[in-house]
Amino acid sequence: MNSPVEYALVLFAGLGSGLLISTVGFASLLSFPVLLAVGLPPVVANVSNTIGLTPAGLSGSFGYRRELREQPLVTTVVLVTCAGGAVLGVVLLLALPPGVFAAVVPYLILVTCLLVGAQPFLSKRLRRRERGGARLSAVTTAACVVVGVYGGYFGGGSGVMMMAVLGFGADLPMRVVNALKTLSIAAGNVVASVLFVVVADVNWAAAGLLALGSAGGGYVGALIGRRLPATLLRVLIVLAGITAAVTMLL
Repeated sequence: MNSPVEYALVLFAGLGSGLLISTVGFASLLSFPVLLAVGLPPVVANVSNTIGLTPAGLSGSFGYRRELREQPLVTTVVLVTCAGGAVLGVVLLLALPPGVFAAVVPYLILVTCLLVGAQPFLSKRLRRRERGGARLSAVTTAACVVVGVYGGYFGGGSGVMMMAVLGFGADLPMRVVNALKTLSIAAGNVVASVLFVVVADVNWAAAGLLALGSAGGGYVGALIGRRLPATLLRVLIVLAGITAAVTMLL
């Protein structure tokens, strides 16, 4: 990062990523490539990106506070599992060679997005077998932990994975699922950021610019997300996921 144009690009990437965190959930797939484009090494970009997008998850969760209050038990489970899983994700990121999961991530994102799109057609049978309502089963809770691990390791698409998990594992309105997705991103990013500050190399200029833009974008995204019709939100998620997966494969 050596020019005002690059600084502005990172700032606007933060704003756009904040909006995405609270709506379709593909924030890192916008901001991370921008950090690479302005010259940051991949691991430094990943670390700085996580720290810079943490304010978006926090402000977005605040914007969704009404939805989160509707489901205090599920909110607590998502918060604890994603925060705990993120610790392991950060350990994997720092211990494993860069790009270990690079070949798998695009397909994982694509499958997850398709599950979100197909969820209304598949979940009725699942819910007939498990009438837990908004109470999460052991399988769903374990899946939340896995999403938290992935979020701490890479993060791109983790919010949509959480939407798929909650869509199948709990009978909740789409706006509440979207709120919980935003909270899961916030929880994972907070834990990962604390650890990254201590043990990882951070580009503070990039992280600061992302944070400045993402804080406002996350809150505005929540105002938009709670008003999006469920069907439209699913369509946007699927389209964004396909675009992201194809982009990562090219």
